[in-house]
Amino acid sequence: MSRPPLSPWLAYGCLALSMALVGSYVALSKPLVAALPVFLLAWLRFGIGGLAMLPWLKKPAHEAPMRPQTRKLVFLESFLGNFLFSICMLYGVSMTSAVAAGVIMASIPATVAVMSWVFLRERISLRVWGAVACAVLGVALVSLSKPELLPNASARPEADLMHKNSWLGNLLLVGAVLCEAAYAVIGKKLTGVLSPKRITALINLWGFALVTPLGLWVAWDFDFAAVAAPSWLLLVFYALAASVWTVWLWMTGLKTIPANQAGVFTVLLPVSAAAVGVLVLGETLTGTQVGAFAIALAGVVLATLPQRGNPSRSLRASGSGSELHANQER
Repeated sequence: MSRPPLSPWLAYGCLALSMALVGSYVALSKPLVAALPVFLLAWLRFGIGGLAMLPWLKKPAHEAPMRPQTRKLVFLESFLGNFLFSICMLYGVSMTSAVAAGVIMASIPATVAVMSWVFLRERISLRVWGAVACAVLGVALVSLSKPELLPNASARPEADLMHKNSWLGNLLLVGAVLCEAAYAVIGKKLTGVLSPKRITALINLWGFALVTPLGLWVAWDFDFAAVAAPSWLLLVFYALAASVWTVWLWMTGLKTIPANQAGVFTVLLPVSAAAVGVLVLGETLTGTQVGAFAIALAGVVLATLPQRGNPSRSLRASGSGSELHANQER
């Protein structure tokens, strides 16, 4: 017997905590990429997460065997949501600021809406197209704004390099947004046929397999003794948060809450990333970025609030993709 779904409030709590953790590790990955090469960091992340989730790989007794379509979706979920997202996000934050990363990530709900229209054939209202326009404008404002530098960093050569490469960092973060949106759309389908724990463990295993050749190549000549102890502790938190906690929490909430309602909680990702950037990393918010944040958040509201007077319509639309996939599996 499968477990009954969570109550709505517990599911909301899972979604909120998941996105808050994602925002925190997006920001905190900035000092990690300064201590560890990106591919080595990703490989260690998947390895640590995999060790923590070994018991989750076993198929529960109530779960049907995976069909070829489900296996393909699991691979895509990992390739886009784990592998490519990690590369785009880690390289992106190394070239721009955590605050800029947070503002760009605010476009995720609108991007999810567009992908739902393209891949799930969901109808999108003019209001949602307006949300997409807000997201594009917010990203453009961030790209045109001057990147923040850490205190006393402006005189260092890497500060000038960061300034010159900020446009590329922002572009990579846009790629991370596209990967994260695909992760949300595919994840909604997977929760109809697999348990949240098994989804989490399987996509992490694929991520580990994909990045292992690059991780081993970088690790061969890397001086592990040069990494300070605080960085190793931060790595453990990053690995558990990115590979275990956030994925399991999101899939658990998504199993109960329709996708359009779940999208509201992604607002906590940029808010958390910006808060960590300001409070922990010493970054500052410029007036342009505050405006970009406001525009991006307006897009979140436009894209995720249910239709006034007819909430059930949007709930049915958000679940149509997972229902269609479940019917195909049966």
